[in-house]
Amino acid sequence: MAIKHFLQFSDFTLDEFDYVIERSRIIKRKFKNYEPHHTLLDRTLVMVFEKNSTRTRLSFEAGMHQLGGAAIYLNTRDSQLGRGEPVEDAAQVMSRMCDIIMVRTFGQDIIDRFAGHSRVPVINGLTNEHHPCQVLADVFTYIEHRGSIKDKTVAWIGDANNMLYSWLQAAQIFGFHVNVSTPKGYEIDQSLVASGNSNYTFFANPSDACAGADLVTTDVWTSMGYEEENAARLKAFDGWIVDAEKMKRANADALFMHCLPAHRGEEVAAEVIDGPQSVVWDEAENRLHVQKALLEYLVLGKLN
Repeated sequence: MAIKHFLQFSDFTLDEFDYVIERSRIIKRKFKNYEPHHTLLDRTLVMVFEKNSTRTRLSFEAGMHQLGGAAIYLNTRDSQLGRGEPVEDAAQVMSRMCDIIMVRTFGQDIIDRFAGHSRVPVINGLTNEHHPCQVLADVFTYIEHRGSIKDKTVAWIGDANNMLYSWLQAAQIFGFHVNVSTPKGYEIDQSLVASGNSNYTFFANPSDACAGADLVTTDVWTSMGYEEENAARLKAFDGWIVDAEKMKRANADALFMHCLPAHRGEEVAAEVIDGPQSVVWDEAENRLHVQKALLEYLVLGKLN
């Protein structure tokens, strides 16, 4: 059987996502009821970190333990990858010693090369170009609160970053629309968008992008690796804060999401992220549940 990887959102079909989301529901319910769910007993996850993390490490490590398996943390400071070992060689060795690997790194090409030489499934824990696990958790969170996301409108306010590119892929698969508003100079890189993707519309005015939205979402203005641009970005993104005025233009029952960490007063107002429409804590928790379903599916396939 061919190895299945999850390197970007478009790697799965709608049928596969429907299965993973249903398994996430089951796994979450069992978690809340303290029911053991040890489908990956004696299996091992290796987590490779080239970028720092809080939620990604915690959710994958806790999740693998809760599935009955073990999780091993490696970073480039204490592995040979940090000393110049070829990615291809590292993948060959690691994949002979474990059942599944999660990689959080910089360029998408790195994880593509790693997966190309791995004997076990590889999951993208974040790259500069894509963040599929987070968007999977976000879609699951929306469905949990509001039902089907098909034909809904998601407003993306801020940087054209890895989150946005995963949202655009999700829109094509699930059949929803993304209203995109990015400041001048921080627009979508068309090379990262599938040709023929008509599931998004660009708005120069962020407030207009929020009009009629079912979900408003954003991210920090300065992602990891771009810290030296922080001052310039703060100036360029002036006016792109998701505040109460913008939320008023969305539908009355619209949700607000943020993948965290958040900077109140920059990309989002405290009154929004801490307000009644915000589901950021459910969203953060749901990384645990969808990733457990993802780990289970990639290792075992569909279960009855």
